[in-house]
Amino acid sequence: MHKAIFTLALAVVVALQTGCIKSMLTNGQISATREAAGSFETIGDYELAKSAAMAGMVQFEGMHKLAPDNDDALFMLMQGWTGYGYAFAEDDREAAMEAGDDDLAEYHRKRARMAYDRAIFYGVELLTHHDKGWNEARRNDGLFKAWLKENFDDKEDAPLLLWMGNAWLARVQLNADEPALVAELFIGIAFLEQSLRLDPTAQHYSAMTNLGAYHSRTVEAEPELAKQMYETALAKTDRKSLIVQVSYAKGYACVRAERPLYEKLLNEVLAADDPDPAQRLTNAVAKRRAKRYLGKKTMMDCGFDMSIPAPKK
Repeated sequence: MHKAIFTLALAVVVALQTGCIKSMLTNGQISATREAAGSFETIGDYELAKSAAMAGMVQFEGMHKLAPDNDDALFMLMQGWTGYGYAFAEDDREAAMEAGDDDLAEYHRKRARMAYDRAIFYGVELLTHHDKGWNEARRNDGLFKAWLKENFDDKEDAPLLLWMGNAWLARVQLNADEPALVAELFIGIAFLEQSLRLDPTAQHYSAMTNLGAYHSRTVEAEPELAKQMYETALAKTDRKSLIVQVSYAKGYACVRAERPLYEKLLNEVLAADDPDPAQRLTNAVAKRRAKRYLGKKTMMDCGFDMSIPAPKK
């Protein structure tokens, strides 16, 4: 009897130690994966990156399953699903729209929506690791901004807020016909504004660029502020982050029907060789968008008269 109890106790100890070791190994792998994730941006082959991204998301989901409370895993899922939605699912959607295939475009819209929903789901889980007041804070703009300032006031918080803001804004833009989502646009903007305050350089001035798109959303919005943000982002990135030019063209020049500026920015993107090896993937995405946006369909959607040459600036 005593031997049986000893054997059982020993088995429990071994099991606990094995679980602990497994947890340590998993957490170590996740931490190393996050540290190495930046190398993905050096891949300039869009199709290769697309395949790798799909496989990577499966891997990140598996890591989260093994270590559900690991902050690095949650961050990679939030960042990964946001990037996947924008760089790949939305690109497929735009290509289908350009080809006039509405059914295929809707299919890819749903893929992008799923990606942003999933990114936000994991992002909210990560936010609640810092503070449990999420549900109360999101009730209105004032409460939410105060909550962010109180609980996320360190430079290291900027990437978390940035990617949450990116996912939130992208989901609203993709589903602008859903009043419930549009009503909570203030949440995405507040995320980006707080990230910008904490560290404007995060992800190559991404918060500033996306806020520029927001402030130029309509002709009656805040065009001067938008232009200032875009010009600042261009200067701070030495014009090497080509997605800034693409956003400037599509988010500002298109809305304001400034065709010379629109074409100048997009042609600059297409003419760029390899301005920053650390941003090859993002710049490859920018080039795909620039080529598409210089096509007749998108330019007509901007209200440009394609029957006459572009006026010289």
